[in-house]
Amino acid sequence: MVSIMNEALQLEVGHKVLEVGAGSGWHSATIAEIIAPRGGPRSEWGCVFTVEIVQALAENARKNIMNASYGDRVKIISGDGSKGYAEKAPYDRVVVTAAAPDVPEPLVDQLKPGGIMLIPVGSVSLFQNLLKITKEPDGKIKQENLGGVAFVPLTGEYGHKL
Repeated sequence: MVSIMNEALQLEVGHKVLEVGAGSGWHSATIAEIIAPRGGPRSEWGCVFTVEIVQALAENARKNIMNASYGDRVKIISGDGSKGYAEKAPYDRVVVTAAAPDVPEPLVDQLKPGGIMLIPVGSVSLFQNLLKITKEPDGKIKQENLGGVAFVPLTGEYGHKL
């Protein structure tokens, strides 16, 4: 799923990416390898900002990212990712790794014109679709269904009420 999502994001060197749901840090590390390759000049590097609502997961992801030497390319934030991370917006790409009941408006707002967001949307009971949201240069939103998926529920203000 990580590979499928990374390909659909059309990641490029220099992108600023928001990830909602840090998990172990694995997905953000794979993104960092694409947007900030170690062999390339630092001045061209992008950065991943990943927001995790579960404090213990955020701490574990931070530890994994630091141990794997990605701390210069991945920033772990403890907080409600369903609201995004406005402090560093706008983002070239947004990837959500938990299923939302609907597409959270703050995430769309934090996406740059020309940007892409991937988000699983659907019920808590694992009937979800992976949506590719593209914000056109004029700000209009285009939505494409990439197919059925199964993710844990997104929690927080714009997530599922469990």
